[in-house]
Amino acid sequence: MPSLTVPRLLAALACLPLLGSATRADPCDDLARQIAGAIGGRVGKRAGPSIDIRLAGPIKFDVTCRAEPIVQATSAEPAPSATFFHDLSAASEILIGEPAATVEPIIANAYRTSLSERRKSFIQQSGWSASCYTDPGSTTMRTLCSVGRIPPE
Repeated sequence: MPSLTVPRLLAALACLPLLGSATRADPCDDLARQIAGAIGGRVGKRAGPSIDIRLAGPIKFDVTCRAEPIVQATSAEPAPSATFFHDLSAASEILIGEPAATVEPIIANAYRTSLSERRKSFIQQSGWSASCYTDPGSTTMRTLCSVGRIPPE
């Protein structure tokens, strides 16, 4: 095994700051970590602009960062649990800055509207929106709700 000479060692050490900046997380990674911590999950795989947040049970979360980030929750339960709405509201508070207590009834209303009207429900607030889609016939995804900021025009 070749030994490092002093010039090689100095060159390797000079590259360390560059490695740190190349592996530094972007704002979406930081956001996903904050949300995962708030809802008792852990950051999973990243696929393009989307990052999975892993939780035990039938609820799945992801954060997608494009022009404005969006947090999305999916449930395979016949009807989403109170935990579904609570965790999505807690994640939304981090994402959009509105208190979870303000967001939760709006998400629940979007869910009820989607279920009763059998279509995607979209509710706009000042600068953000909540939407829900329900598919009672599916066995893998029965409810999908998301919250995000509305991109500026």
